[in-house]
Amino acid sequence: MSGGQSALAGFLLSGFLLALLGAILPAWGYHRDPPDFVAVGNYFLALALGIVLAARVGLQFMVRRGLAFLLVSGCAISCISLLYLAMVSPPLSEWYRVGGLLALGFGAGLVNLGLFHAISLSYQSDAAGTASRCGIWYGFGCLAATLLVAGTFYAYTVPSILILMAVVPGLFAGVYARRSYPAAAEGAHPTLRQALRDFRSPGAVLFALLLFFQFANEWSIAGWLPLFLIRRVGMSPSASLMMLAMYWLFLMTGRLVAIAILPRVRHGRLLMGSVLSAIFGYLILFSTNNAFGAGTGVLFVGAGFASIYPLVAEAIARRFPYYHPGFFNGIFSFALVGGLLAPATLGYAASRWGVGVLIGIPLIGTFMVMALLVLIWLESKVTGR
Repeated sequence: MSGGQSALAGFLLSGFLLALLGAILPAWGYHRDPPDFVAVGNYFLALALGIVLAARVGLQFMVRRGLAFLLVSGCAISCISLLYLAMVSPPLSEWYRVGGLLALGFGAGLVNLGLFHAISLSYQSDAAGTASRCGIWYGFGCLAATLLVAGTFYAYTVPSILILMAVVPGLFAGVYARRSYPAAAEGAHPTLRQALRDFRSPGAVLFALLLFFQFANEWSIAGWLPLFLIRRVGMSPSASLMMLAMYWLFLMTGRLVAIAILPRVRHGRLLMGSVLSAIFGYLILFSTNNAFGAGTGVLFVGAGFASIYPLVAEAIARRFPYYHPGFFNGIFSFALVGGLLAPATLGYAASRWGVGVLIGIPLIGTFMVMALLVLIWLESKVTGR
């Protein structure tokens, strides 16, 4: 596997690390009474803070030691964090796990920063294709993490599951230690000042906000779906995890279909169909009391979310045909933080109003995504870009 290919595949690791928390919560016992949803909110908040910290200090690591060192360091920190989390499972205090998740977020953030630098040449040759492939690898990583936990839920103890999961970033660390990543051609990137100036442009801000709310929608479901199904529908923990795996599968299958039909379908019609599908799925999830209804709701929500990222990836590739790693990592990190702050907020809200609020935040976020896409379309018409 070449350096560029291993960089694209690295987004599988990113998804794997960040999807772990939503899948492991039932194994930690947070579906039982009395529910401690505030602790769950703290977990997601710690993961988000780790990503923010990595975005601030990771560039200094790379400048001093190189890109391969940054990727290996991120993988190693993630591996050690998972091993640490294996030692601090309940009934130990939640604050031990908060510290471990902060470190895991930091490791995942370093990996993300390195990956956005490593895909520079791929992006320059095929901007839209590279952005779409990154999203697909990322989704498959989320699916892999969920299936691993679901498949081992009754077979292994929680520490054993986390130790097994720690093998994955360890293997990626070995891969990246043996790879070199060529620098982009001189002049291929704009200056960082140019990239930051573009980031302050209305179009870039709208794209960043769009990804922020879309990731918030996706991760609200991904973080809380198992607990919601256990407490509201009465499903078993293993069945709820398989339903979460189905959510990721529907999301990724729909994303592949959306990429294939984008050139032949009017984007406005596709967007409207996606929004209506997601809203219909929310209503089914909110009202169902059986596994069939839950599966149907998950299908419609996953299908509704599926086309948003391909639409955004295509639009970003048109609007920003050049590539600056810091610029794109900034947008992606901002979106990831939104994706993790939303389930954190749900944790604090659920502690007061119950898990039924799971439907409220992503429903509002879906309307925000639709409004932002309309604003991006209007801004492009006004500016001619």
